[in-house]
Amino acid sequence: MALPFYIPPCIHAPPDQYHLPPPDQPLKIQIEGPLVAIQRLLPHIPWRLGYLDRTFPQPAGPELGRLTYQVIYGREVSSEVQSDLVVRDEYLGWMPEKRPDELIDYYGVTSHHLVPADDINPEVLQINIIEIEDDNGVYANTWLLFKVDPTEFIGKKVLAVPRCCQKRKGTQDHWRVNALVEQRVHGREHLRDLKDWENITKG
Repeated sequence: MALPFYIPPCIHAPPDQYHLPPPDQPLKIQIEGPLVAIQRLLPHIPWRLGYLDRTFPQPAGPELGRLTYQVIYGREVSSEVQSDLVVRDEYLGWMPEKRPDELIDYYGVTSHHLVPADDINPEVLQINIIEIEDDNGVYANTWLLFKVDPTEFIGKKVLAVPRCCQKRKGTQDHWRVNALVEQRVHGREHLRDLKDWENITKG
């Protein structure tokens, strides 16, 4: 059975403007986290990871984007708005020392919300899914700006936290997420660092 997806209220006062953004704000949303946690959200979604059978996006990508959208905006994606939720990139990570028998152990998807086709540098909302069951909340209580009670989550719901409520500052999130989408959509493989990205966005 799928577990519910939970993004807690922002701990800051006033709340960070992109923790739960206004619905009319064009935004690039990246949601990522350990595969085991994503599978608790989407237990019946298949993965196509074979070298000869790999697809973009993975079947879980649009579904994870849709779940994230529902939690952020409190409604379903609008079929009447062409740019309401568009998958633009995904990340497949692998740490063989942790799970040597799996093809990936970390997954992320990037979606556009109301972003014009010619805007390559929109605002970015970075959200990380936090795995709690594997370590009883040790990682969460090390890297989040608030305390997590594992008993509130284990077997009950999956925690996801925007960057503003994490100890990691994410100073490169904006350029990194936008540059990765630009690489996939337009094949700009030379975008390796912030300086390259600044040159592109300045025209």
